[in-house]
Amino acid sequence: MTTKWLAALTGLFMAGWLVLHVLGNFTAFSGAAAMDGYAAALRRLGPLLWLVRAALVAAVVVHIAATVSLARRARAARPVRHVHRWPRGSWASRLMVVGGPLLLVFLVYHLLHITFGVVHPSFAPGHVYANLVGGLAPPLVGAFYVVAAVLVGLHLHHGLASALVSFGARRAGSGAPRQLLRGLAVAIAVGFATIPVAVLAGALR
Repeated sequence: MTTKWLAALTGLFMAGWLVLHVLGNFTAFSGAAAMDGYAAALRRLGPLLWLVRAALVAAVVVHIAATVSLARRARAARPVRHVHRWPRGSWASRLMVVGGPLLLVFLVYHLLHITFGVVHPSFAPGHVYANLVGGLAPPLVGAFYVVAAVLVGLHLHHGLASALVSFGARRAGSGAPRQLLRGLAVAIAVGFATIPVAVLAGALR
């Protein structure tokens, strides 16, 4: 049970951060000055910002370890292998098997791309808006970010419901809770996808 709670708590913590991240991304629609100013304000937080970053890294590590442990336990508890190639359940739950690792790959790429500029051909420190627009301008890169946003939404769709079940909810996948969780997952996915789509469409340049 402790492992389930760790997976749930870290998942909810990261979901909250994703909401804030989406809201921060939306400053791009107010122009370069607004987005660069927002980023500069975050950097002025100093030690507090690094504390949040450390907490996020810890949450990612614990979440991965907990979910891998739960998956191994579930596999070991099956006396006979299922014939089905994919697990039963929603598309979101089926894609968790490959979606989690793919999101981890995307996270590493995103940090190297937009945050640190290692794989960004025109990266300029401190110019967050220009780095964002320039980095997402190549169609393949922009499309990759859109696909990643969809994967985030699917992961949240299943993960948030599972978190409520871990905390004792009997049927988090039905009724009003289901609609609320689905709406949050869709809103976050659409929010993340909006930025690369806007860049590709020329609305942000």
